[in-house]
Amino acid sequence: MSVSPQTRRAPGSSACLPRLVPPEPEIALLVSTYEKPWHLERVLASVAMQEGVEGRMELVVTDDGSVDQTPQIVRQFAQKVRFPVSFATHPHQEFQLARCRNEGVRASKAPYLLFLDGDCVLPPNHVREHLKRRRPNYATGADCCRLDQAMSARFDDEAIRSRKYLDWVSRSQLRALAKCYRKARFYQWIHHPTKPKLVGNNIGIWRRDYQRVNGYDENFGGWGCEDDDLRLRVRRAGIRSASILRWTHTYHLWHPADPSAPRKWRDGENVRYFCRQGRLTRCMNGLVKRSLDDLAVRVVGTPFRPEAAAALLGSRWADPCHADQAEVELLFLPGRGRFSGRADANILVVLDDSPQTQPVARKAHILVADRPCPGVPEEYCFKLTEFDQALGALG
Repeated sequence: MSVSPQTRRAPGSSACLPRLVPPEPEIALLVSTYEKPWHLERVLASVAMQEGVEGRMELVVTDDGSVDQTPQIVRQFAQKVRFPVSFATHPHQEFQLARCRNEGVRASKAPYLLFLDGDCVLPPNHVREHLKRRRPNYATGADCCRLDQAMSARFDDEAIRSRKYLDWVSRSQLRALAKCYRKARFYQWIHHPTKPKLVGNNIGIWRRDYQRVNGYDENFGGWGCEDDDLRLRVRRAGIRSASILRWTHTYHLWHPADPSAPRKWRDGENVRYFCRQGRLTRCMNGLVKRSLDDLAVRVVGTPFRPEAAAALLGSRWADPCHADQAEVELLFLPGRGRFSGRADANILVVLDDSPQTQPVARKAHILVADRPCPGVPEEYCFKLTEFDQALGALG
């Protein structure tokens, strides 16, 4: 890597001596936390022990509004290490992990991103392995080894420095991780459309790929589903996922469950939004805040009432986009045409009653009509006067 020299004047001399500028980091470690200082101290200690990555990494601690000693812990840590350390935070309102991670990305510079949790200790080879295993158009990740309360209490500075904790994991846990890796390899081999999964405590992804999907969707507030949503949108963008479990995994320190975490996944407050129809690959409320005007919308077919269709659309999408670029396809009835199946979302707009409505509605994610259509769930039905709300429901 080339280094650009700057100059400084040596004391007592008129000559200028070259000063090397530190190289730009290759990887950004983005550690999310909220009022878990005991856990964060141990995670940061493991970050400081990373091997083979000197001068190649930066760290951003992305905080969800802690009002305890978390900022002081990060400040003191930054004074002890020789790599860039940043701290991003915001006022706490609710569990906002998606917002934390996007803010961490904005605060970082490196072309490769590694998302970590503030309760997951890293083995010494962790960052090096992520750098070694990165590939174009791939996101890499793996789950962690979950430690119980008693074992977690044994983690201290001495255990991390001496690496004793690497031998604390039971054989049954190691076998379970090995099984997860074999399953992930099988999913890759058969080109599974959504697996292997990406788990937010250990995700490596290129910044350009993260930007392609507009990062995490900040409409997820409270516990759960934001990682699964990112995984589906990343795959929709043509980015594959691969497991790194064969080479490294993190160690999750025990803590009480978050108050917003449900006992069963399906009971979570985010599940309904996660299971919505017509998921946009590039989310609206993500790394960049998009408006409805930013959507790539394409009208398919020919409306029989073009003046009514034009009045509904206004001038927002006067320039039609190519079929391969459309995020949303609009089909007007009565009219002629059909959905292409290439867009993220299909919206059927019924201006007048039509016998075509029910069969065409089966291919639509959202229905805009003044009368309900049998078979279309109520939450996906909007009045003609609610056209903008229908678009906003896509997320």
